[in-house]
Amino acid sequence: MTKVNLTGNYSQLIDGIKALSNNMNVELADDGVQLNIEQVDHGPSIKVVYENGKAKIEYEKTHHFYRAFSLLIERLEKKEDDFELVENAQFKTVGPMFDLSRNAVMKVDTFKDMIRLMAMMGFDSAMLYMEDTYEVKDEPYFGYMRGRYSQVELKELDDYAYQFGIELIPCIQTLAHLEEFLKWEAVKEYKDTRGALLLESEPTYTLLENMIQSVSARFRSKRIHIGMDEAEELGRGIFLNKNGYKDRFELMSTHLDRVVKVTESLGLEAMMWSDMFLKLASDTGDVYSKETVIPQHIIDQTPDSVQLMYWQYNATDINHYYNIIDQHKGFKRNPAFAGGIWVWNTFATNYGLSLKASEAALTACKEKGVEDVFVTLWGDDGYENNFFNALLGLQFYAEHAYAEKLDQTKLKDRVQFITGIEEEAFLALNDLDTPPGVTDDNELQTNPSKFMLWQDVLLGLFDKHVEGKDMASYYRDLSKRIDSLRNASSKYDYIFEVPVRLADVLTLKGTIGVELKQAYDVNDRESLKKIAEVTLPEITKRVKTLRDAHRKQWLTMHKPFGWEVIDIRYGGSINRLDTAIERIKDFLNGEIDFIDELEQERLYFTPGVEESTALGWNSYYFRMASPNVFFHVLPIY
Repeated sequence: MTKVNLTGNYSQLIDGIKALSNNMNVELADDGVQLNIEQVDHGPSIKVVYENGKAKIEYEKTHHFYRAFSLLIERLEKKEDDFELVENAQFKTVGPMFDLSRNAVMKVDTFKDMIRLMAMMGFDSAMLYMEDTYEVKDEPYFGYMRGRYSQVELKELDDYAYQFGIELIPCIQTLAHLEEFLKWEAVKEYKDTRGALLLESEPTYTLLENMIQSVSARFRSKRIHIGMDEAEELGRGIFLNKNGYKDRFELMSTHLDRVVKVTESLGLEAMMWSDMFLKLASDTGDVYSKETVIPQHIIDQTPDSVQLMYWQYNATDINHYYNIIDQHKGFKRNPAFAGGIWVWNTFATNYGLSLKASEAALTACKEKGVEDVFVTLWGDDGYENNFFNALLGLQFYAEHAYAEKLDQTKLKDRVQFITGIEEEAFLALNDLDTPPGVTDDNELQTNPSKFMLWQDVLLGLFDKHVEGKDMASYYRDLSKRIDSLRNASSKYDYIFEVPVRLADVLTLKGTIGVELKQAYDVNDRESLKKIAEVTLPEITKRVKTLRDAHRKQWLTMHKPFGWEVIDIRYGGSINRLDTAIERIKDFLNGEIDFIDELEQERLYFTPGVEESTALGWNSYYFRMASPNVFFHVLPIY
């Protein structure tokens, strides 16, 4: 416990200091280290001095103070001698973007916990990506059964963040990516395609005005992100049937003007993803081609008041970022940038790729004068991973935000102090996706932790990808290693239970399909008997243990809505293991002459993967579990 005696001008900070006291094990006491606090409007963003048993913090903005306070307490805990720390903010805006639309809607208390961590790191903002997970007046199907935030909850979060100087920014969709709302028959008047709104339709613009008013009402921020990314279906569904063909850029430009009129009427400053403009400007449709030249008519028809946000998550060449930032500057305004920590489409957190890409991106942003930087935490395909597994990545962005060049030692110390978890433990999460056959940095984005868990034992859609690989030894050792890196005294230790249990499952399940097929092909009945009576029942037991750990984690972090998706996946896996046991037993007992599923040749899910430094990638559970029809895909509208 570190005792601190506050002096100076701190009345506006006291609520935040008290809120962080548990995180940092701090007690405010008269007999503590005297800390003088002073806000300044010149000099460095942060200055922390400790001399002769007394401390002083000078800070420019509110969020700077909380980072400075955490830096001081960290050093005091280490019993360091006199020191002076000076930091300058490298960006005007820096913070995470939380994907709250892929089922994992953080509980309010969980979000508050994350905000406290952000405050200690020194972030000044966060975007809440909410496609339909916020309350909209007179639209009962908007976010129905999806864990949407109420107006009261959004205000509570905004109030909580504000005390730390953190700006919460709503990030919504006003064109595409609205599948979960538009699926309802009750709202078909708004629908063009599965995910895109029907343009040139007045009910659509009434809806959009309602959406924007509803979501912005409870935030202090005057900034709003209006989305508009990946809208390739624009005008290609019901709109096309009703109105005939219209140029996509003209449709988008006219639509953007209508949306901006709404935001401006409410005194809001709009941001939007920039990819559609670059795609429409490219001869090949490549969103980030270095050959792209933005036509003047696209520049002229893009509202000057809208800030374009360049997103890029996987490029590791700094020259690529220079090029694309320059393309954005062709619009005669400074773009924002959004990088990413890869927590999506996998149980692993791909730190190998994420940190390399982020290093190049953040360095380029500093050199090119990009002032607004965000780090996205997407949750595609049901968010099997979680926000807290990305804490090392968030710390990475925070340390970059206060130094011209990243100090790796400082990063390591900071993440341990703030989370109670060693850097090595976070990096070990990366190893869930780097078994034999994958390079350590996983730059090619392979996700075996996901496809080996969900693929069917009898069908083995990815068996060719792991054939001949010693998954058993690898995951057995990884389970022990992750477990050994845990810190039971950290409140975030529980996030490592799922990785440990997953590694336990993959120790046996990783290549069980290969072993089963090999035994069947040579009629090795003893091996088949052992698989049916010993191995598959043990895998079932381990999958149930994993599911229990995952459920506990989910319900600790998130609202319950969306867990049913993952629950059903586990149930399907368990049932299919049971069916595999029965099919093998029926064959061994002579009740069937052959096992049809095992008669089939095993093919590569992704041809050519055997020549790469990866094991393949697939984004969707339903494609891993079966090659057969999960649902009938109707036309896009």
